[in-house]
Amino acid sequence: MAANLRHRFARHSHTDAMKRTIHRNVKVKRAAHGLGLFAIGPIKKGAVIGEYWGEIITEAEADRRGGKYLFELENQMAIDGKTRQNIARYINHSCNPNCEPEENVEKKRVHILARRNIREGEELGYNYGKEYWVTHIKPLKCRCGCGGRGPARWR
Repeated sequence: MAANLRHRFARHSHTDAMKRTIHRNVKVKRAAHGLGLFAIGPIKKGAVIGEYWGEIITEAEADRRGGKYLFELENQMAIDGKTRQNIARYINHSCNPNCEPEENVEKKRVHILARRNIREGEELGYNYGKEYWVTHIKPLKCRCGCGGRGPARWR
């Protein structure tokens, strides 16, 4: 699959009971990179932040469309999350993430979970993956607070 703005993530399977909702303690606000999703109250480790959703498309269709909000799935599929109702699309990349995506492969659904307790005022972020970072973030200088170096495990 082309490196055209795709996110990669950990694979898990306990998203079955999760709904397409957004955590009550989050709000879209201005961030260092445009808009971002911020905690407006505490969020506990393991809490569901929300679902990354949109039209499910093939890898070939994702390559044809291109775009900023394509989330790569297993089995050569992707979510086109361009709709503004997809609040999870505002979660920016972080080299030191406080969230992580979780895919239910069978249902082609992705939920974003809190990796740790998150304090009020923190911007939410997850690691978009090395390929995305090298291709799209590093050339523009990463603005997540890493100083442009990327995650320590990639250095």
